[in-house]
This record gives sequence, structure tokens and C-alpha cells, in this order.
Amino acid sequence: MSAIPEPIAPSAASPQLLATVRNRIFDEIAVGDTDAIERTLSKEDIELFAILSGDVNPQHLDADFAASTSFQGVVAHGMLGGSLISAVLGNRLPGPGTIYLAQTLDFLAPVRIGDRLHVSVTVTARDEARQRLTLACRCVNQHGTTVVSGQAQVQAPTERIERLRTTLPEVHVTAGNDGLQRLLAHVRPLGRLRVAVVHPCDALSLGGALDACAAGLIEPVLVGPRARIEATAQENGLDIAGLAIEDTAHSHAAAARAVELVLQGRVQALMKGSLHTDELMGAVVASQGGLRTKRRVSHCYLMQTPAYPRPFIITDAAINIAPTLADKADIVRNAIDLAHAIGVAQPRVAILAAVETVNASMPATLDAAALCKMADRGQITGALLDGPLAFDNAVSIAAARTKGIVSEVAGRADILVVPDLESGNMLAKQLEFLGDAATAGIVLGARVPIVLTSRADARDTRLASCAVAVLLAHHYKEAPL
Repeated sequence: MSAIPEPIAPSAASPQLLATVRNRIFDEIAVGDTDAIERTLSKEDIELFAILSGDVNPQHLDADFAASTSFQGVVAHGMLGGSLISAVLGNRLPGPGTIYLAQTLDFLAPVRIGDRLHVSVTVTARDEARQRLTLACRCVNQHGTTVVSGQAQVQAPTERIERLRTTLPEVHVTAGNDGLQRLLAHVRPLGRLRVAVVHPCDALSLGGALDACAAGLIEPVLVGPRARIEATAQENGLDIAGLAIEDTAHSHAAAARAVELVLQGRVQALMKGSLHTDELMGAVVASQGGLRTKRRVSHCYLMQTPAYPRPFIITDAAINIAPTLADKADIVRNAIDLAHAIGVAQPRVAILAAVETVNASMPATLDAAALCKMADRGQITGALLDGPLAFDNAVSIAAARTKGIVSEVAGRADILVVPDLESGNMLAKQLEFLGDAATAGIVLGARVPIVLTSRADARDTRLASCAVAVLLAHHYKEAPL
């Protein structure tokens, strides 16, 4: 969500160039002089004010709670209106160089999201000896109702100031862990999933399993060297009392034993611990005694970023290094399964390439065209496919229109299929670390879902990944691979 301050329109009483701020010195100001700004209040304004002030009263932030109060909806903090009065004094009348001395405020009516406020100050008295001004202050909404009124006292500037307006940074207000909390609330009624946590011999992996257990998502079975697991728990103050431990000699044996537990029906999912991904996946895809299905195994990142209006999937960014056309078909099928599991009935699948036209010199574009034709022929079902699409055309309707692309997928993709692991991994990590994306990682195509997280992943990522595993496990009961 973007909380970019709305430009303050010049008023007729005090014309200003948008690019500059200038003041009026004390000798130029007379009783009766007035100036004003207008501002339309947004949800993001309220959230940003709550962040800065620390005032998180649910009356301002929780729509469900606010609906049950006498105001019957979210209202702005009273001092948000007061801050707009400060903007008039500091920017307009008297302007830069003004020193705020005192302010009284009466809050007369609620201010709601979407209200357009006319915020004015009018000089009511001058103190020649001390060069001070008294100003009447009012905030009036679009219905003509005065919502805030008061009186300000300021020390007026005596020297001319005119400067270029400072360029403010762009501010993005993210939803915090609200999305995670909604996901957890949705998943908990499904019950705990019994999960083999493979070689949890460091604080991150063992702590992540315990967090998921405390959140009501999983019942962990710790698979690895008992002595190392217990030592890790003791050294890091983690309580593993009552948890099942499958004792193995080393990490390789832990991976093999975890796969056995799946085949015996004793666990319904796997979770990577402190062993290398190749070691775990080697046991999963083993030709004898592994967890192979008719599908190729692939990885999906489920992501949500403030800059995009819906969650989306990136695949494959962790398992298949240079997938063939056949591999990509299974990668798409797995991603469609994940989309169905999280409630997207007909996901839009964008097959990414560097360009949006088929080029014989660019294999990714040929694969994209072939995958779309496979969907036309019923070889890939349950989704809408289009490609090749460049990334901007996949996620931006405006970019797609500029290129003249007519597509049900372009600009609204739910699934982004990358050409290879390197491009997918870089895209996902860029979105996570530079785009403030919330992420969950899961491996599909095996008999059970596999939670595959990185050592650098945050606690919320680990919890979200476990929640997605619960959804997938229940999906597989209805549509086994």
C-alpha cells in the first residue's frame, strides 16, 4: 500500500509554486489574512500516523471493531487533523521560519476515510512588541461540517525565506503479519499435520519446528542424531519435552529415515532442517524407496508484495536447474495444484521470458509457446496459460496495454513460471529483500508436501510455509498425485 503524500494545492489567498516554499514575514501579515490547504484522508494516512505516533487504538485501525462502536466505522486520530493545521502554519501562513508556541484544539466531529478536509488558519491578533500572531484554525469536511477548531500562537518570521520544496521519500505501508495471521486462522481448523523434521540440529530449524507446533500447525517428529538435537535444544533454551525423536547416525540417515516414515504412513509431510537441500531431495527422489509420483518434483514460492494486489507463485527457483519442456509442464501442473489448494479456482499462469514474442534464438520463448499449446490441447488443465510474457507484461496491465498485448493473463498473473532456477531464484530474492515480499516455500510433486526453507528465512516465512503444507496435505487427500 502506498502512502505518498497528496500534493497540497495552492489556495487563492496565498498562491505558491508547487516547486518552492516561501514565507510571509511579520510586517506583511495583517489581521484577517488567511490561508488554507485541502487534503483527502486515506486509509494509508491513518496507518502511517499510527506508526509514527504509536497510537494503535483499534478504533482507528480495526474495521471490525470500529463497526461495533458509536462511530460505526474507522475514524482518524484527532491529532492527524491537528498535524494538518501545522502544515498550513509551516508551509503557508506565516510559512518557513515560523515557531509554534501554543495550540488549542476542539474535536467536534469524526473524520473518516475519504473525507476531504479544508484546513484553514486566519490571523485574529498581532503582538507588535514580540512579533507574535494568534490564528483561528479550522478543519471543515466536504459536507461543510467543522470537525476540528482551535487557536494557534506562533512566533512569525522576520526574514524572507524562499527555498525549493524538499523532495520527500516515497513511503510504503505494508500489512505486517496480518496476512500470516489470516492464513494461520484459516489453516488451524484443519488440525495439526504430523511432520518429520529432518536433522533439526541448529537453533533456526529446531526453533522453527517448535514455533509451528506452538502455532497449532504441526506435530513434529524430530529425525536426526538424538544427542545433537538434545544438545541444540539445551544450548538455545528450547523445550522439546514430549516430542518424538527418531534417532539416526547422521544427516544422510535422517533423510532416508524421514522418507521411510512417510511410506509407513506415520507422517504426512517433511520439513528441512540443518542438512543440505540436495541431501534431503536425494532421498525423496530415490528410484528405490523414494517418494516419487508421476510428476517431476518442483519448488514454489508463494509470495505477497505491497506492490501487487494479490498473492502469487514463482516457480521453479530451488529444485530444477535447467528444466526441459517436459519438466516445465510438470512445474506448471504443480503450481496449479498449489493455487487450487490456496483457493484460486482458475489461476492465471504467465510463462516468463525476456520478451513477449516467440524467437527461435531464445529457447524460453519456444517453451512458453509450447506450454500454451499443451494447455489448448488439454495436456495442462485447471488454469489459463499465456506466454511468452516479459515480467512487466505479466504483472502490469498498463505495460501489457502499451505493448498491445490482449490477454486474460497479462497484468493479472497468479503464477509466474521462470525459464530456469537462476532467474527464478534471483527474482524471488529480489522481491523478498528489496520488495518487502512475504514468502512461503514448498516443494510439490512428491507424495507429500515438503517444507523447504533457507537459513536466511524469517520466522514468519517458516510459519507460512508450514501453513501451506497443511493446505496441500489436505488437498492431496482429495486429489492424490
